[in-house]
Amino acid sequence: MQGIDQVIVERQGSAGLIRLNRQQALNSLTLPMIRVMAAALEEFAADAAVASVIVRGEGERAFCAGGDIRLLHESGKSGSAKAEAFWREEFHLNHAIANYPKPYVALMDGITMGGGVGLSSHGSHRVVTERTRLAMPETGIGYFPDVGATWLLPRAPGEAGTWMGLTGLSINAADAIHARLADHCVASTDLTAMIEAITALPTSASGADLHELIARMSMQPGPSRLAAESMVIDRALAHDTVEEILKALSAEEGEFAAEALQTIGTRSPTSLKLTLRLLRAGRASRTLAACLQRELGACLRVLSVPDFYEGVRAAVIDKDRNPKWSSASLADVDDASIDRFFVEAKPPLFAS
Repeated sequence: MQGIDQVIVERQGSAGLIRLNRQQALNSLTLPMIRVMAAALEEFAADAAVASVIVRGEGERAFCAGGDIRLLHESGKSGSAKAEAFWREEFHLNHAIANYPKPYVALMDGITMGGGVGLSSHGSHRVVTERTRLAMPETGIGYFPDVGATWLLPRAPGEAGTWMGLTGLSINAADAIHARLADHCVASTDLTAMIEAITALPTSASGADLHELIARMSMQPGPSRLAAESMVIDRALAHDTVEEILKALSAEEGEFAAEALQTIGTRSPTSLKLTLRLLRAGRASRTLAACLQRELGACLRVLSVPDFYEGVRAAVIDKDRNPKWSSASLADVDDASIDRFFVEAKPPLFAS
């Protein structure tokens, strides 16, 4: 099976192997990459000789650092349809991964952020390593956690997902497992051997067989900061307004709460309020599809407000790390302005 230079698709033993190969951009996703992945998954699902699928990032730095932010920025600026096409096809891919009929093994080695979480944490077998740095950093660019994160994050223990969504701070392997975004920790030096063992399994091997194999090669990930700080997280981030959360964090003692308070204070006020509303809506949702549909509507609205463009400018284009948000404070963002993000995208992502 052939892919494109940025995605290498091949058969190896009883497994289909998909390798993200855009190393100079930390394997960030482009629309052609999404299309190759979607086609490969469909073909592997129909191939009786393929027992499982393995997805990994080439190079030692990243599994996948997210989506093609520059494309989304340029599309929004020009008014083209490229951003909407990207999101629609990416979200369909996320949904396909979550509902994949065969074991889907994601090797989350290195940087795994944004769209990379969408390619991995929806899968059935999620492997992290000592090099994993996972994050949903979108509030720092005037955006919000998407790719079904509003389904995943509310299902982390307590308010760990709220902490991740609002702060955008990165977590390690132990934290990812604690947050239910990963299942096993395997040493990065053992990944090649693990892939060889998976591909050597018979085509009759089950998901349980694969789980047992990975578990045998796993190691203890070490302590989880999110687990250790769970009482602080749950006390401070259980509130339903960002203002109340900041007040609660300011009343907590210790470096962890101080870091969260300081970090949230640098994020886009609009993004913070939108993210919290989406996370709470996701917690009440019954399906991933409902969350993705809601996210798509918010994505399209993001293109009509200035914070996304300013956030990308500061982080990616000028790289001055000094965004000037359209609203100087949370008090400047009223409920009505957030309500505008909750308009259903047409046509819907999924047929009812």
